[in-house]
Amino acid sequence: MQGDGRPVAVLAGASGFIGRHLGDALEADGYRVVRIGRSGPDARWGETGRIRSLVDGAAVLVNLAGKSVNCRYTEANRREVLRSRIDTTRELGEAVAAAASPPAVWFNSSTGTIYRNADDRPMNEADGELGSGFSGDVARHWETAFAESETPRTRKIALRMAIVLGDDGQATRLLARLARLGLGGPQFHGPWPGGGRLDGITPAGERVLGTANRKRTGGARQRFSWVHVDDVIGVVRHCIADRSIEGVVNVAAPEASDNRTLMATLRRIVGARFGLPAFRWMLEPAMWALRTEPELILKSRWVHPQRLIESGYVFRRTSLEDALRASLGR
Repeated sequence: MQGDGRPVAVLAGASGFIGRHLGDALEADGYRVVRIGRSGPDARWGETGRIRSLVDGAAVLVNLAGKSVNCRYTEANRREVLRSRIDTTRELGEAVAAAASPPAVWFNSSTGTIYRNADDRPMNEADGELGSGFSGDVARHWETAFAESETPRTRKIALRMAIVLGDDGQATRLLARLARLGLGGPQFHGPWPGGGRLDGITPAGERVLGTANRKRTGGARQRFSWVHVDDVIGVVRHCIADRSIEGVVNVAAPEASDNRTLMATLRRIVGARFGLPAFRWMLEPAMWALRTEPELILKSRWVHPQRLIESGYVFRRTSLEDALRASLGR
């Protein structure tokens, strides 16, 4: 505890969608939330002494920092997506290691895209197979930096989150926009000459040629794993309370959907009368105009929250339609 006697929660990357919701929830739980980010307000990245003073004596540390992947994967963006995750994780690890009274638990964000393109079976924490290519490599290097931090008195949890839905989430807005633009039909993978943007990346930021995922799921049946932001908050609360949980935790609704079902549900919710089937050659220019990548809707993500279920966590939102309606305010 610091200052006014309330337990302190240090929240890094608090200005993002998940960070804003989680910060409000932790304050409602009685924590005094202090925030670290590019512009503060309590400490900025690189302010080593200030960050260490915030971490020392805190009860909970949550790191959500990292450049948004809702961007085009140019060389500069690829390097920044990786650097912003690794450097912030290492800086926090050094602060925890130096603390006289380190946090009891440290949550570090990760992603369900660490797993391979999966349409044959769900990927759980015990036997899920890791993938290759840009997204998988970023996630592996990120988790490696987290694991390498020597924090013997702090329980560490890597949150492998699926696509997070919520009222102001980037993924929610993008999917709804595609539906409203008439691109809300089933979406099909296919060849595209610029696919090298998804090539792998080394910890130093160098491109690994020829490692982009080439597997295509037929019939627009690529899996869509998702979780509502309410359950991200619920999972953090659950893992704070259950001190037996540490290591990797998949954060995804128990039942993954698929692309056809996702887009049909979106069309109903936004009132789109039609949705054109969209092949990759159609999606690429649309995604270029939206300044993002089609990987969001073309990769088959099938993430199963085995550890959460076994630990007794009860999901608040298990229906995709319910989650999307709650997120879109209808």
